[in-house]
Amino acid sequence: MSRIGKKAIIIESDISVEVNNNKIMFSGPKGKFELTYPVSVTVEKKESQLLVSVNNDANNNLQGLYRSLIQNAVFGVKKGFIKTLELVGVGYRAETNGHQLTLHLGYSHVINIDAPKDINFQVDNNKISVVGIDKYLVGEIAATIRRTKPAEPYKGKGFRYVGEYIRKKAGKAAKTVGGVAAK
Repeated sequence: MSRIGKKAIIIESDISVEVNNNKIMFSGPKGKFELTYPVSVTVEKKESQLLVSVNNDANNNLQGLYRSLIQNAVFGVKKGFIKTLELVGVGYRAETNGHQLTLHLGYSHVINIDAPKDINFQVDNNKISVVGIDKYLVGEIAATIRRTKPAEPYKGKGFRYVGEYIRKKAGKAAKTVGGVAAK
């Protein structure tokens, strides 16, 4: 049995929720979000709470999954999600042009990443923040940005998430002992 799935989701007064035919529509201060769920999952709205249940025991995993997705949607329309990346390296820079992020990463070309609907980029020196109401989409766009130039293990140059630890390797000079390569 799913213990997380049994917990009720509390809906605050500034968020409106509509449940119709396997779709839930959330609207709040940050925007609107729609979530579709399968027929085997039942979502009930009681006063200021949402309850998630399943039709049979074979779908218990879906109960916890959709309860978490609904909780993330409620949090997203209330406060939003943010994922921040740090760009390390001399000559690397990022800038925004409307809903497009332009990256200069030492390649022979400039990399442009378009922001999907409801996603915004914020650039402050070497920090890039991806902001939106959909947790999955914010993480996906942040991973796409990171994939353009992941932090390399020797000097740590490239993109890293804020707070991420990059384990550094020893270079060639550290691997040799007294001028003779170690075997």
